[in-house]
Amino acid sequence: MEDPKPTDSEKQKIAEGAAHFRRLGWKRLTVVLVVEAIALGVLTLPTSFAILGMVAGTICCVGVGVVAIYASYLVGETKIALPNIHHYGDVGTLMLGKFGRELFGIMFVLQLILVTASYCLTGTIAFDVLTNNATCSMVFGIVSAVLLMLLAIMPSFTDAAILGYIDFVSIMAAIIIAIIATGVEAANSPGGLAGVNWSAWPRPGTTVADGFIAVSNIVFAYSFSMYQFSFMDEMHTPQDYMKAIWTLGGMEIVIYTLVGALIYAFVGVDVQSPALLSMSSLMAKIAFGVALPVIYISGALNNTVTARYVHLRMYENSVVRFINTPKGWITWLLVLLAITVAAWVISEVIPFFNDLLALSSALFVSGFVLYIPAVMWFMFLRKREDNDRKRLLHDLSAAFLFCVGIIVLGGGTYASVVDIKRQFDIGAVRGVFTCAPMA
Repeated sequence: MEDPKPTDSEKQKIAEGAAHFRRLGWKRLTVVLVVEAIALGVLTLPTSFAILGMVAGTICCVGVGVVAIYASYLVGETKIALPNIHHYGDVGTLMLGKFGRELFGIMFVLQLILVTASYCLTGTIAFDVLTNNATCSMVFGIVSAVLLMLLAIMPSFTDAAILGYIDFVSIMAAIIIAIIATGVEAANSPGGLAGVNWSAWPRPGTTVADGFIAVSNIVFAYSFSMYQFSFMDEMHTPQDYMKAIWTLGGMEIVIYTLVGALIYAFVGVDVQSPALLSMSSLMAKIAFGVALPVIYISGALNNTVTARYVHLRMYENSVVRFINTPKGWITWLLVLLAITVAAWVISEVIPFFNDLLALSSALFVSGFVLYIPAVMWFMFLRKREDNDRKRLLHDLSAAFLFCVGIIVLGGGTYASVVDIKRQFDIGAVRGVFTCAPMA
């Protein structure tokens, strides 16, 4: 049975909605990508350096950054070649039919909810630090979830980009405070900077599982390409996407490598995750206070991406999808509420930052950032390349990308599950749904 033809009123709403969601230029695309990229991930990198050592940490940080830029290029070229792809669910449809659509869609939503859970957890840790654990941490978790929902209500990424400028200033200020504070504390400690216990090589006793967790967290920090289909769908000139990718990728490689290396060199092997916990009580309070905007703005934008995908799937052939009718707004708020509640529950069940990021990275980011873009090359883009030399170069690069992704998927997932179990067994973390402090 064919869908009923839209009325004149619905046609007007469709036209208004389409215009509203086609206003994103490459500069604002850079901003929203920065909001999603340079946030949570950077706070776990010093711990990865502590596990891998300065040499391997630097190599992995730069290498994964280059790989992420290439993967993002493949994602963007796929969107240009096949403009009807709106999200990863559409990619799954083209690859594996209806089963692929549902599989990729479920993976996409689960990953985004895990990321929102990470922001909810970080917000709880921040409030614990700022108040000296003055209130039940579960209350702080609920407050964080409410803030993540309220800031995600506006559904347009173009509108969200306005908050992105505040977000960027917030995270850069927190990073600068962390570097300076840890550097001053190291200089004033017994033995000075020379007395800090850091090494060029992996720390003694490092296991393969530890190494996979460290690499998975680095991969998580470069996970921006998983948002790309959603963001490019709002661009008025999608062909400009690489300007944003080069800008963001270059910034990430420089910032991530410097932050990971410097804080590790100033704190040593005992650096905590998130890294702001490695400072003195006063400086940690200052840094977390400055970082509150990035926690909630970045987390809210992630929430928006999730809700946009779910809402579009629910109403993809209806004017309701444009969220400019009463029904559209009501369903949008209900979807957003359901997603936020799910993220809060996960943040309470897995109440430790490092392993939560590593698990989500290994299970899902490995696909969206590594092996799925590689498959895109072979399925959608290879036949479009006429130059034999370029085709061979892309064949080799995409094959390497695929292999790295599968290794991170298998090894990272195993390592994360083992470490989560170990931490519960030894009582290194609090229980679930309790008032015990997280920091």
